[in-house]
Amino acid sequence: MKAMSTTATEPVRVEKSEGGAYWRVILGGSKGNIIDSRMISALTVVFHEATADRHLKAVCLEGAGNHFSFGASVPEHLPEHVPNMLRAFHDLFGVMTSSSLFLLAAVRGQCLGGGLELVSFCHRVFASPDAKLGQPEILLGVFAPVASVILKDRVGRAHAEDLLLSGRVIGAEEALTFGLVDAVAANPGEAALAYAREHILPCSASTLRHAVKAARSELVPRLTHTLRELERSYLEELMATHDAVEGIQAFLEKRPPRWQDE
Repeated sequence: MKAMSTTATEPVRVEKSEGGAYWRVILGGSKGNIIDSRMISALTVVFHEATADRHLKAVCLEGAGNHFSFGASVPEHLPEHVPNMLRAFHDLFGVMTSSSLFLLAAVRGQCLGGGLELVSFCHRVFASPDAKLGQPEILLGVFAPVASVILKDRVGRAHAEDLLLSGRVIGAEEALTFGLVDAVAANPGEAALAYAREHILPCSASTLRHAVKAARSELVPRLTHTLRELERSYLEELMATHDAVEGIQAFLEKRPPRWQDE
């Protein structure tokens, strides 16, 4: 197995195996593997490089340590930072889509917010029994644009709205019944690799990318158009309200939010 980066403080580490046909993309760089602008930039570079590797067949997203990710950087949701962060995060999904790679996720511990958006975008998701998954943005006075587009594809509208509108966090077994994860395994990374070895790696890399593109042909227009409209709504309408800023500030100040319902 070859590692592109082994520095613990790097936001992303890539390990190649199976003759280069399988990449483990490991999120790290901070406690809880926070998805900040630095990590978003690193992931974007990785997926550009992955797209250019014609022998690559599958990418597995994992978190360093005991958790997948606590989610996106809350300080970067403040008005002075959120436009650049949000646009870069959405652009990352465009790059991931354009790669047409088969995507897996191996989830341990907390997988929240932007972390769950990355996981929900994957084709197959493997979770450890202790995994906790949720979209808690509503509790901070905001919403999750990417999840609002893609989550119902994975779990159906009713389950998607449950998670998006309540902000509740669910365990691995409930996530399995939702279809949010595909299997619960003591070692989700090994389970993901075993699945890839049996079902994905025997395929032609070229044909696989054409098949991935075809399977997601209806998703691309929504990511291209609907996500941009939600981004506009988030930045121009939501962030103009008192409660959106109050929710973020309350979280950072470790106090209950004082909603004004406007």
